[in-house]
Amino acid sequence: MRRDAPQKGEIGFIANDRPEAQEAFRALTDVYGNAERGEAKVIVALGGDGTMLDVLRDTMEHNVPVYGINCGTVGFLMNPLGDIADLPRRIATADKATINPLYMEARDKDGKVHTAHAINEVSLIRQTRQTARIAIKVNGETRMGQLICDGILLSTPAGSTAYNLSAHGPILPINSNLLALTPISAFRPRRWRGALLPYDAEVTFVVQDPDFRSCAATADSFEVRNAVEVTCRIDRQRRMTVLFDHGTGLEERILREQFED
Repeated sequence: MRRDAPQKGEIGFIANDRPEAQEAFRALTDVYGNAERGEAKVIVALGGDGTMLDVLRDTMEHNVPVYGINCGTVGFLMNPLGDIADLPRRIATADKATINPLYMEARDKDGKVHTAHAINEVSLIRQTRQTARIAIKVNGETRMGQLICDGILLSTPAGSTAYNLSAHGPILPINSNLLALTPISAFRPRRWRGALLPYDAEVTFVVQDPDFRSCAATADSFEVRNAVEVTCRIDRQRRMTVLFDHGTGLEERILREQFED
């Protein structure tokens, strides 16, 4: 659905430190100004996918639509810079995707509880040369008594083309209402490739022998060292809106990713 094009002073721009992003920031703010965070009708993130994830986390409380412009490398969540003068029209006609983040609660070996949100995935990875040994619970019921591995991750549909895909996990359609549970270099069970879980599943990872086989829990880029128990679930109370140039929305990108090298 077409929305009103943002006017000068209604767009907030956030750029990473890369020279390309800073150059685009200067050019765009010269034309459109730079709205304060609480007053912007739309946020434009300048950088790569990492910048987009940071901006989405920072604006999560207010669910201001975010339009990304690629000044990085992969840019799966981003749009091309294009003609600066055409930016308001592109935003007005953009396809939107609504994303719920994962909520992570991780307890470390000292008993301290850490919380964070992840847009892509929550992962648990060994910290030492020893393999990790992890028990997996789904909705409070133990589904795997021991997974011997380098780690494991739980991915959202939006994040299924990121770390999850590198770990040979499945790509999930954005509206699939599924989560991908994917092992990282599983040794035992040797042929276990992971599982697809309902969107409302609560998953708990329990680290076995944490003093000898320590693990770090990560919610996107937020890391908890020496985690002993990690619980994660979708936070339906928080929504983020990502804008893509018309015809290149997230659903199309995820579908295309499955047929390209």
